[in-house]
Amino acid sequence: MELNYTAPATPSITSSAMLVELTISCWTGKKRDKAASEEVSRNKNADKGVASVNKKLLGDCAELDALQKYAANVRNMHYNATLPWSDMGPRLLTTSRFFKYSADFTALQTEFERLVGVFLTAYDWEIMQAQAKLGDLFDVNEYPTVEDLRSKFRFKINFMPLPDAGDWRIDINNEAQTILKDQYTAYYSEQLASAMNDVWRRLFDTLTTLSRQLSDQTEAGKTPKIYASVFDRALEIIDMMETCNVTNDPSMQLAQRKLAMAFRGVTVESVKDDNYLRHETKRAVDEVLKSLPSLDF
Repeated sequence: MELNYTAPATPSITSSAMLVELTISCWTGKKRDKAASEEVSRNKNADKGVASVNKKLLGDCAELDALQKYAANVRNMHYNATLPWSDMGPRLLTTSRFFKYSADFTALQTEFERLVGVFLTAYDWEIMQAQAKLGDLFDVNEYPTVEDLRSKFRFKINFMPLPDAGDWRIDINNEAQTILKDQYTAYYSEQLASAMNDVWRRLFDTLTTLSRQLSDQTEAGKTPKIYASVFDRALEIIDMMETCNVTNDPSMQLAQRKLAMAFRGVTVESVKDDNYLRHETKRAVDEVLKSLPSLDF
């Protein structure tokens, strides 16, 4: 899906947004076993190098699995709380969402560090268990020390000011400076439009799903189930449309106001129990969907 949407004239948003970079990493606990890989190739009469045996050094370790799943969830939360800015690394965070983001992710970091502590405490015991699980694949030399292992778990947040398109502080000649300013202005406008497109895209995907769930019947003649997760996601995006509209796009403001009115006091339980409310909520959702920027599939 591609949005044919052009953001309003690019404003300076350095006072209303910042960049935030999340670094979170975990030890994978996996390693390629070269000898076992070669053995598989020989036993299957295959060329050397076509088979690869990767082993889980601790087998099924509940403490490590919990850490890895937690890290993945934190990444998703970071993604949902921010907007895209560059292809890799920093994302856009509006100043209105800064304090909530900071408080939420400070708490998430504390829990991450607690989980790391739980895992490291169990690590030596897990190695002993792994010896039985891995059999001949076990090699004690492949296990880092607790001290080395601790460094493989990271959780770091960096907040950075958003550079203004017209602020190029570098000691170069005027001609090169003009070229760089022009290039960054184009990049700045493109990234800002991309960030706003991301809000529209999330809104479109969520409202499309919600509209389908609010329908009376499916093509098979059954009443669709309304999922609380989709309903809650719609409420989150309505809030994001207000706090993340850094371009002050009037079409986003209008859509946000319509949705906020339609969902005021409405819960997933109430639309399940009240057919009239269900129809009215769907009507409002469909009306906003029709007003969104044109979409190409």
